[in-house]
Amino acid sequence: MSDIWKPSVTVAAVMEREGRFLLVEEETSEGVRFNQPAGHLDPSESLEQAVSREAMEETAHEFTPTGLIGIYMSRYVSARTGKDITYLSFTFCGEVGAQHDQPLDVGILRAVWMTYDEMMACRDKHRSPSVMQRVDDYLAGKRMPLSYLITHSSVYDVPHEALNG
Repeated sequence: MSDIWKPSVTVAAVMEREGRFLLVEEETSEGVRFNQPAGHLDPSESLEQAVSREAMEETAHEFTPTGLIGIYMSRYVSARTGKDITYLSFTFCGEVGAQHDQPLDVGILRAVWMTYDEMMACRDKHRSPSVMQRVDDYLAGKRMPLSYLITHSSVYDVPHEALNG
């Protein structure tokens, strides 16, 4: 049986407050880069749960998704390792809640609020072209209701150990 190609499913949060966007400055294989709070979908969680978790882990801020800005597909080939990955990223907007006193995820140097102009000025330091595309789509008012996302109860019924075996 041949291997079936599968994209890597990720989530991202466009977190805006009073015209500023919350980004993370992170260490990557390509050096220090800016990105929205983002990460991989974990077993036994919905996309909405994943984006709330990633926002908390990377920024220490609560995040409640209220809309889906878009679904972005991109391909990344590491200049350093040659690894070829296709990402399918679900990007959400929502309510930014309280900040907690907790350490940030490994590799995250800091969470930083930036204006649109500040983000544009450091485009060469963005993790991907999707960083600005997500914000542009958010500012253009692109939204899909969360009701478009359906998570069947079977997702939550599978023991975590069974997914790795």
